[in-house]
Amino acid sequence: MRNEYVNPTAMRRALARARDGKTLDAAEAAILMRARGEDLEALLGHASRVRDAGLVAAGRPGVITYSRKVFIPLTRLCRDRCGYCTFAAAPHELPSPYLSPDEVLDIARRGAAMGCKEALFTLGDRPEARWRQAREWLDAHGYDDTLSYVRAMAIRVLEETGLLPHLNPGVLTWRDLQRLKPVAPSMGMMLETTSRRLFEEKGMPHYGSPDKDPAVRLRVLEDAGRLSVPFTTGILIGIGETIEERVDSLFAIRRVAREYGGIQEVIVQNFRAKPDTAMRGMPDADLHDLAATIAVARLILGPKMRIQAPPNLIGGEYALMIRAGIDDWGGVSPLTPDHVNPERPWPQIEELAERTAAAGFRLRERLTIYPEYVRAGEPWLDPRLREHVAALADPETGLAREGAVPVGRPWQEPDGGFPLRTAGRTDLHTAIDTEGRRSDRRADFDTVYGDWEALRERLPGRTAGGGAVGRPIDGTVRAALRQAERDPARLTEEQALALLDLAGDAEGRGADDAGLDELCRIADGLRRDTVGDEITYVVNRNINFTNVCYTGCRFCAFAQRRTDLDAFTLSLEEVAERAAEAWEAGATEVCMQGGIHPDLPGTAYFDLARAVKERCPEIHVHAFSPMEVVNGASRANMSIEEWLLAAREAGVDSLPGTAAEILDDEVRWVLTKGKLPTRDWIEVITTAHRLGIPTTATMMYGHVDTHRHWVRHLRLIRSIQEETGGFTEFVPLPFVHHNTPIYLAGLARPGPTARENRAVHALARIMLHGAIDNIQVSWVKLDAGLLRAILAGGVNDLGGTLMEETISRMAGSESGSYRTISELAELVAPTGRPLRQRTTLYGTPPPERIEAARRSDGVCRSVRAVLPLVTGPGAGAPCHD
Repeated sequence: MRNEYVNPTAMRRALARARDGKTLDAAEAAILMRARGEDLEALLGHASRVRDAGLVAAGRPGVITYSRKVFIPLTRLCRDRCGYCTFAAAPHELPSPYLSPDEVLDIARRGAAMGCKEALFTLGDRPEARWRQAREWLDAHGYDDTLSYVRAMAIRVLEETGLLPHLNPGVLTWRDLQRLKPVAPSMGMMLETTSRRLFEEKGMPHYGSPDKDPAVRLRVLEDAGRLSVPFTTGILIGIGETIEERVDSLFAIRRVAREYGGIQEVIVQNFRAKPDTAMRGMPDADLHDLAATIAVARLILGPKMRIQAPPNLIGGEYALMIRAGIDDWGGVSPLTPDHVNPERPWPQIEELAERTAAAGFRLRERLTIYPEYVRAGEPWLDPRLREHVAALADPETGLAREGAVPVGRPWQEPDGGFPLRTAGRTDLHTAIDTEGRRSDRRADFDTVYGDWEALRERLPGRTAGGGAVGRPIDGTVRAALRQAERDPARLTEEQALALLDLAGDAEGRGADDAGLDELCRIADGLRRDTVGDEITYVVNRNINFTNVCYTGCRFCAFAQRRTDLDAFTLSLEEVAERAAEAWEAGATEVCMQGGIHPDLPGTAYFDLARAVKERCPEIHVHAFSPMEVVNGASRANMSIEEWLLAAREAGVDSLPGTAAEILDDEVRWVLTKGKLPTRDWIEVITTAHRLGIPTTATMMYGHVDTHRHWVRHLRLIRSIQEETGGFTEFVPLPFVHHNTPIYLAGLARPGPTARENRAVHALARIMLHGAIDNIQVSWVKLDAGLLRAILAGGVNDLGGTLMEETISRMAGSESGSYRTISELAELVAPTGRPLRQRTTLYGTPPPERIEAARRSDGVCRSVRAVLPLVTGPGAGAPCHD
């Protein structure tokens, strides 16, 4: 890059701020990136000090690391057309579209014999999307797609050589990352640049390459962080970007690194022109430009970030790059060439050690997963890889253990299918009502959810209550009320928002109680016309088979680490026994959900369903949220449809439509670190409906969302129902805030107001009229008075007796963990409406079930200290028409 004039005063000011450890803004970073001569020397000194402080804090002062690797070019086919790339090739240039398994294993075995510990899988982006030959090869060899082959080969390398795979398959979806995490300790993808100009303008290096869209690549970095995947990324300099665009790329990486903590290293790589490419006439990136960029990257990214410069691309300037602030040389192979830069051979490792020592540092070997993540373990390292990594890692430092020899080890799900045994606080379902929690938050509160301060920047813009405060109650609202009564299905988004805003904000400002009463009256009329006056309930039992979970949902107080005081896991036998107790008490349904336990194989869910059905063949198994479905499918390497068909065969009758929260990723990525994106929730639900598996629909509201989010969520639910017809009911779930991490961190408000709760339930009845007949109110989350008011605003269902509701109780709900039939009857008696026991699908239970429920009062003996026997006619029994 040509020298550009920089105001000397501005340069001195920026250097002084760097010297004093001040946070740089983008303008100052751009100034420093132009430093040359004495200014560059000063900049390198400041960057070196930051790097050295980070190494001291990491416990390895004076150490620069590298990884001894082999390079496995699984396929050189690619759907992109980057102007500088020699790696990608056309099918006629290759002997085969993909390396064969024998070729992959030959490279890995020879590398293991030479002391390598990393198998770097590099390949083009989704070649089957462009090249017919790739699709034909995959079909002929029995692979659904390229990533299925990557996964299979990673497992073969682990099992037969002991090398640790590092996967670079290009752009990945959230589900792709989840699918590959169990087979690779780390993954990577260069961001390269955030410049849209280089992507969108004809003649630029990324034009015509769909996977080089900066927004897409940043989403990959974010998804990797959400799933706790140790991830390598970096920037490529000298490809036509401006200094300002380069700085923007570094700040984008910093934002993702701060928010999720998953970026394990940043590569600053310089462009080197290659023959036979569109950019063969471009000059190579200047090495002083590279040094300045590395130094600024160090200052922007801070002392904790590991920063790398590929040693085969620096023209022998080892000392310069070390002074610029690197602390890693990346992967170096004693066996295979750099297939991306084949004209630039790797340095010999002995030479690299000598050059590093000459600069005053020691060279130490690391693994493909960086030491910080090795030592942290869960959730960064999948349990299936724990032994493979432990065999090569120094337990004290997390670096490669000297003298460690890679040896193949089995990669498999835990023996026996469902791996869990009853352990921990298994009495939590009853003790939560008497003893309560043993701690108000899990032990890794400060790390598992990401950086709280960075998260604040994601908060959706909203007023205190999320609504339009002080919206005038004018003709717009009156017209919306008339529309809701006359033709609710045609209510517009703005009309629905006007009706919701009748509830006002979190302090009641802007509320119109008369208007809200009218809204509830209209909703209740629609309820009466649709389902009559009956209030229904189901006798059921919640069975949470584990609360061990590392997903990082910030709204959840239920999830625990396996070592936390409140953690528990149930065995299959215990789950089946609880189902049998529920059946004896008259239950027609068990609802099973649990944490995303890292030891769970994808087939564990099938084991759970079979265990219940074997014990209670006639009970309805309402089980597994869309998050659990995706988790199971990813771990079993099955499609969503295949997994759901297998679940149904195992005994699953319907799915809870939980894990929805708010179906808008703007809100979801604040609420949760690692839960499934909106599009995946929709795919699971619509696939289930297409297969004839009914589900519920839910919405958790009143946290960091706005009224508009609620309206759009309801519109989306209606659109799905109009397409599939598979929802049995809609369940609004008010946010219970007390013990939730996002509330304790000061980011969420303390749940919706009473007015908002009334408005949401009423609006749900109106907006879903003609599509979903049943609207449920959750007694778990609301007091009796408010619940009765909501029943008078369009609601016809109370949900279940539950028997052991633990999730809301852990969050601080004070409504108890079960409700007897007598208590439900007492709750609704003031409404004057009849109460009726139902099945999961809103039918009428057999007389035998109703009688069994009457005798137990709808709650099994084990969850109550004293269980009165109900004997008199009608005692505790529901009213019937």
